[in-house]
Order: sequence, then structure tokens, then C-alpha cells
Amino acid sequence: MAPLYLGLDVAKTTVQLASEPAGLGGQFATDPSGLAVLVAQCQAQPVALVVLEATGGYEAPLAAALATAGLPVAVVNPRQVRDFARALGRLAKTDRIDAQVLALFGARVQPAPRPLPDEATQELEAVLLRRRQLLEMLHAERQRLPRARGREVRRNLRAHIRWLEHSLIDTDATLEALIQASPLWRVQDHLLQSVPGVGPTLARTLLAQLPELGHLDRRQIAALVGVAPLARDSGTHRGRRQCWGGRPALRSVLYMAALVAARWNPVLRAFYARLRAAGKPGKVALVAVARKLLTILNAMLRDQRRWQCTHA
Repeated sequence: MAPLYLGLDVAKTTVQLASEPAGLGGQFATDPSGLAVLVAQCQAQPVALVVLEATGGYEAPLAAALATAGLPVAVVNPRQVRDFARALGRLAKTDRIDAQVLALFGARVQPAPRPLPDEATQELEAVLLRRRQLLEMLHAERQRLPRARGREVRRNLRAHIRWLEHSLIDTDATLEALIQASPLWRVQDHLLQSVPGVGPTLARTLLAQLPELGHLDRRQIAALVGVAPLARDSGTHRGRRQCWGGRPALRSVLYMAALVAARWNPVLRAFYARLRAAGKPGKVALVAVARKLLTILNAMLRDQRRWQCTHA
């Protein structure tokens, strides 16, 4: 039998299965018993690759079950799959069609299976996500307080702000404990934070969301994060280069670190000044600083060396 490429469209309560070549299909529940039946059915076939979309967390239990069973799993970007479907002329969207498109995407594009993060990495990423949520809520409540009317409303807002501030402190302590519990993370965190402009937030975000750091070249790592300028040329037209795609949450943290590094890191401060003197807009120069900072961090983890100004 020819190897099968399986597409799994994951919803909150169901998973739709399709295969390329066609022949395997069905709908399964996302509860433990349903996932067990699905995994057993997948294991009974000569599977080349299982493809599913990132769906905000619904795909995580299924991807973990498939990977634990020894099946090659690729969790892909939904936008990329949707563009692929449009290119095929498949404009309709149902669970069955989406699963078929995913299976065909796996057969034609053959995305590389990405190893799932271990339990400690998943825990670190979850705590980082919760930290971002707390910061967003804290910022929103602080914005509401000056415009609030009524004594009770203002009292409630102040109490909630205090609770969020304490929760943020507790979350930071949890992050520190997770880093210190791992000898590898402890060393990598120490190396990353030796760079002026890199603080605990960026270092821990990189450890949780960019395990490829130190294992790819500078162009690959920049494209993975989404800070590589992409050409927009056609014929004689030379469009403005733009950065997009990648990992948005990581990119936003890296950009904020670039703001600090452009002021306090001697190498990146000089680099930023040269770009501005050459007429580059401020945001363009800051994205270039973010890309150079990422390149430096990638080289440091690859070589296991602390920061030195000779990295310029």
C-alpha cells in the first residue's frame, strides 16, 4: 500500500479525518475515547504524515496523542492552508472539505514534522501566555480607572488592579522557578540575558517559543520569527520590503527588546544610528535592530558563548 497523507480538521468537540490518496475518512469525538479510536485507526495505516492546523489549542491533545503513538505530525499555519485551498479553487468550507485540503496539502507541500515540546516547555509556554493575558487585563483596567464613574466602580477597579499586580508578581516567580529547575534553561537564560537589552521576558519567551534558536542559520531563524524582509517586486516595479508571517507573539516581544537595545546596547545603538543617518525610517531601523539582535542571540546559543562587543 502507498503511504497515506492524513488531514485532520479539529473542532471543539469533533475531528474530521480525510486521506490522500482518498479512502480513509470519518468523524471522531475529541474526548479520550474518541481520540484513542482515531489514533488506533491511524496506526493501522502506512502513514507518511498527519497534518492538522493550529486552532488556538484544540489541536494540542490530538497532536500529543498522535506523536506519543509514534506518528509523524505537522501542525501548520491555517492561513497557508487556506491560501492553498484557494489556489486549488476550493472556495467552499466544511469540516470534510477542510480535512481533504489538509491531506492534499500534506501530500503536495510535505511540511516537515515538528517535534512536540516536552511537558516542561509546554508549562513554560502556558505561564508566559498567562503573563501576557494578565498584562493585557492590567493595562485595560488602568485605562478604565480615570474614566470610571461611581465610588463602587472605582473601588472595584482598584481592587482588581491590585489583584492583577500581585498575580503578575506570582507569575514572574513561577517563571523564575521553572527556569531554575532546568539546568539547560538556566545556562541558556544566563547566556541570553548577558546581552544588554535582553531581559527575563525576552529570554524566557525565546526558550519557550523558539527551540530552534542556535540550530538554524541567521536567514532561517529570521524568517521563522518573521523579521526577514520579503521582496514585493514585479517586472520593473520594486516594491517596499515588508516583514510578516512568522510567530507574532515572539516577534512583538523581540521588537520591544529592540527598543531597549537600540538605546542601551553599544553595538546595536551604533547600528541603529547608522541606519537612521542613512535615511531609514525609525520603525524600519528598529526591525533591523530586532533582526540583528536575533542573529546575535542565535550565534551565542550555537557557540555557547556570553555576550561580547566583538559580535558586531
